[in-house]
Formats: sequence, structure tokens, C-alpha cells
Amino acid sequence: MNPEHLQRLYNEGLLSHLDIHFAHFLTGASGDITPGVFLAAALASGYTRQGHICLDLSTMEGKRLLEVDASTWCPELNDWLDTLKKSAVVGEPGEYKPLILDERGRLYLYRYWDYQEKLAAGIKRRLRGGDDRIDCMGLKDKMARLFPSGGPPDVDWQKVAAFTAATKRFCLISGGPGTGKTTVIARILALLLALACPNRIRFALVAPTGKAAARLQQAVEYVAGTPDYADPCTEGMPLETSTIHRLLGSLPHSPYFRHNEKNPLPVDAVVIDEASMVDLALMSKLVQALPPQARLILVGDKDQLASVEAGAVFGDICNTGIIHGFSNRFCESLRAVTGYTVAPLAGAEPESGLQDCIVHLEKNYRFGAESGIGALSLAVRKGDAPGAMEVLRSGVCRDVTWRDVSLPEDRYGAMRAAVLAGFGDYLRLSEPQEIIHRFDRFRILCVVREGPFGVVALNRLVERILEEGGIIRGDQRWYKGRPVLITSNDYQLRLFNGDVGIVLPDPATGNELRAFFPGVDGRCRTFHPLRLPDHETVYAMTVHKSQGSEFDEVLFILPDRQSPILSREVIYTGVTRARKRIDIWGEESAVRDGVTRRVERSSGLREMLWGK
Repeated sequence: MNPEHLQRLYNEGLLSHLDIHFAHFLTGASGDITPGVFLAAALASGYTRQGHICLDLSTMEGKRLLEVDASTWCPELNDWLDTLKKSAVVGEPGEYKPLILDERGRLYLYRYWDYQEKLAAGIKRRLRGGDDRIDCMGLKDKMARLFPSGGPPDVDWQKVAAFTAATKRFCLISGGPGTGKTTVIARILALLLALACPNRIRFALVAPTGKAAARLQQAVEYVAGTPDYADPCTEGMPLETSTIHRLLGSLPHSPYFRHNEKNPLPVDAVVIDEASMVDLALMSKLVQALPPQARLILVGDKDQLASVEAGAVFGDICNTGIIHGFSNRFCESLRAVTGYTVAPLAGAEPESGLQDCIVHLEKNYRFGAESGIGALSLAVRKGDAPGAMEVLRSGVCRDVTWRDVSLPEDRYGAMRAAVLAGFGDYLRLSEPQEIIHRFDRFRILCVVREGPFGVVALNRLVERILEEGGIIRGDQRWYKGRPVLITSNDYQLRLFNGDVGIVLPDPATGNELRAFFPGVDGRCRTFHPLRLPDHETVYAMTVHKSQGSEFDEVLFILPDRQSPILSREVIYTGVTRARKRIDIWGEESAVRDGVTRRVERSSGLREMLWGK
């Protein structure tokens, strides 16, 4: 492939300079300048950047990369595979080579194949046996106290989730906002403590971001403070949370952690909230750092966007898109303990046993029958574009409004009204914690960064509106009230991608401006603005960055033209960030296209776990 072709592929966004240099390095170091090897290496690097774990060669065979150039065809699959198998830089699974080619024609960068292999092995080890020491009668009594309602014939799926977590060393709980995921976490903790009494259990409660960890801690503290948990055996309820990075012990300027397979974590059980946000590399490193007998409980939303980095681990474990029932053995044990009669899986049961470790919470305690947010999110989740548009256009739901931006309206006037209503009073408060809390009640969400409906342009517009309204003085980079979003990890400062803070005068420094960030313990941490890692203004943020956060009110602005980034997962995630109200601006064609488009990420993890 000549330099002109490479430049065109770069210009089209198909390859980055990093992808091209990586391919040059591999082929140069091995002396193998075969075009098929070069192209495969560059594409494998590029696909990883796009969130895939691997490059599925079968999806690329015979594909023309540039429509205007007939010479940029990918090879036929069999010829391509033969070429790669002969290359010194390509190995089979288990070999230590820069690229790994498996029997299904999936090409991995070695480290991603290794992450996937070790994660799958760690989960499988936990599937090979539950906790046989559980006393069924004792479990039944303790569950009856923690779940006093929802007896037969109505199945309380939170209770099923707690039963699963108590009897399995691996458990995944999936549910949308308002389905009681945090409540069930607290009850699982109390149940495990009660079962272990008088022995203690070393718990670790973690989330991918500092903000998500803080929300988890507040929610568990609230639930644990109810009378249901007034039991001597549950006095050791863990109320402190952390990020996954902090738990593992980040090493400065390094992708490695203090805790790993050779130095495992001192824990008996780990609970990960917002687990759908965790990428393959981080999840693999966490599982490798767990002691062999430690429980792993993942809690998240399978329909939400996958991680920003490579992998869709939560979805792969759930086998998203496939409905699985429980095994006969599981259903019998569940009936003996809870009295619930659940139909077992029809047909042959998967050998892995993973189907017995996954529980989906369906009942929504936040959005009732009259909720437009609930109805809209359900239609989007099902891929029902007409149903979604019916909710948006009907006007009967007070918590959902729709503005067709294709209509000639005063867009600036509409934006000004929305901005002043959402952000007009957050600086009237005095305490930093109160200011941050008030600011987090409203957010503008976007799908894209660039363009008139992107994050960059809208943040500038919001600053202009607030400055004209006398709310901020945005004539300088740092000003009182500037909200900042951290966009890279700084392990020394313990500021991580997704954390949000606000710049305010700090009385402790003579009212010099400092960036205030909420801490896990509820107190603010302050930093000089010049010490902050990569960051940006965050009146508006992308849906990807909003994961792990919820706001009372959301203004969700869709792009003004069709975009491959706009997908069912993006729309669902954006809609479900709103607790009380959402206002959506966009064109009907964008909504319909987005709802019917699903995100697919290439990976071998699903097959490794489910054996398909």
C-alpha cells in the first residue's frame, strides 16, 4: 500500500498516524512487507481505537476501503488468513507474538487477546462452583427478613438477585435506572454479612469513576440506615467506596497496578457498580487481582453504552440480545429458599452455568405507568422507533418534551431560556458542596463534540448566555463558576476521567480561585486550576461522558444530520440520565435512524464464556 493510499485512509478517518506507524514498525522489524500483513496490523490497531477488542477479518474481506480507489480492496478471507499465518509477527492463541489470530479469523493485538483470555478464565473459575457452605434454611430465614414483601406468586427479582449473589461466586445484576440496583446492593451486603456471622467479610465497593463511587456510597448509606438493617450481624456493613483504580493501587505514569495476580487484593467480595462502563483492560486487571475464592458481583445496565475504551464486557457477559433462562437445578434451589416458581431454560442447558449467575431487574420503582421517560426509554430499548416518536410527539407526558429543530424557530431564544432556567441560580448558593449539588441538577447532553449541535459550540454559547445574564464573568479562562470535566486520569491527584468540579473562590487561600471536586466522603477536595489534568468546560457534555451520572433535568440535543455515532444505546443512555424531566431537540429522521442502529463491537469474550 503506497503512501498516497495511506494518506487517503488517514484523511477518511479509517486509520490514524498511530495505526500506520504501528504497521510500519511491525513489518519493518520482521522484514515482512507483505501488503496483507501491513493492512491487517493497521486495521487491528484502528479497530481497537474504535472500541473493538479485535478485527474480525470475515467482515472486511473483499471490502473496498476507499470508494474512489479500486486498488484499496481488502484481500479475500482465505488468502488473507494464509498470508497472516505465514508471518513472523502473527501467532496462534497462546503464543507470544505481536498479533494473535484465532481459529474464527479474529485478529488481536497481543495485549487485548491476553486481557480477554485472563478475564474469561477468571470468570470461569468462579462458575465452577458456588458456595456449598450455605445453609438453605438459614438463607431462607435471613432473606425473609431482608425482603419482607414480594412473596409468591409475585417474583421479587431483587430477592432473586440476592439469592444468586449469596449462592454464586460470580453474579451479574442488570437493570435500568429506577429498578433498585443500589437497594439490592445494600441488601446483598447485609445478607452476606448475616450468613457469615460471627465471621466478618472484607468487602470492596467500587465504581469506574469518582462521581459514580460517591453516588454509590451515598445510596448505600441511605439504604443501610433503614430499620431493616438493624441487626448485630450487619454492623460491619461497608459504607466506604472507591474507584477501581484506587482499589487496585495505581502506579504513577504506568498502566500497571500495585495489586495484581502476584499481589492479590485483601478482599472476600468485590461489588462493581456501573459495571457497563468498565473496559476490557481494567476489568481483566481487577479479576486478575482477586483472590481465588473472592466473590465478584457486577451491577449495571446491559442496554447502556459500553465503555469508552475497548470492549463491551458487561454486554458480552450478559450475551446481550439473547434471552437465557435458569437451569433446572437453580430453579429448584430458588423455590426451596424463596418459594418462587420460575420456569427453567427450555432445551439444552449451556455447559458454562453462566445463565444461573445473571439476573435482570425489570420492575421500575422510579418511572410509573404515567412516566414519559419510562415509556420512551422502553421504546428505545426495544428498537421501536415509531413508539419512541409517538411518546415524543404526543405531548401528553409532562416529563418529556420534544422540539423539532428542523422547524424555523428562534433557536437562540429557546436555548437562552433553557440555559437560564437550568444554570441561572447555581452560583447564588454559598457552600461549594451546595453549588456542586445544584449545578448537577441540570445538564445539556450532546451526541457529538463538533458542529453547531456539538459540545464545543454549545459550551461557548452557554458561557455567552450566562455572561450576558450577569451570572458569570467569562472573559478569562478561569472564572468563578466555571464547571470543568476531567478528561484523563491523574493517579497522583486521584482525579479521573469523568470527574466534574467547579472553580470557586477558596477562603482558605485568600479567595484565590480553586477547582472544587466532590470527594467520596462527601467533603470537597480543592486543586489549583493549573494542577488539573486534561479538562474541558462542562455545561454541555457528550452522552458518553455522562455515564454514571443522573440529573433531575436534561436537555438532550441530537445532531442536525445523520451520524453513525447516533445509536440506540446513545439515545437510551441519554434519556435515562434524566430523573424527572427531559427535553429533546432533534429531527425525526435522526431519532428513527438512531433507535434502529445498534452498536456492535468485535470480541471473542462472548464465545469464550457462552461456548458459542
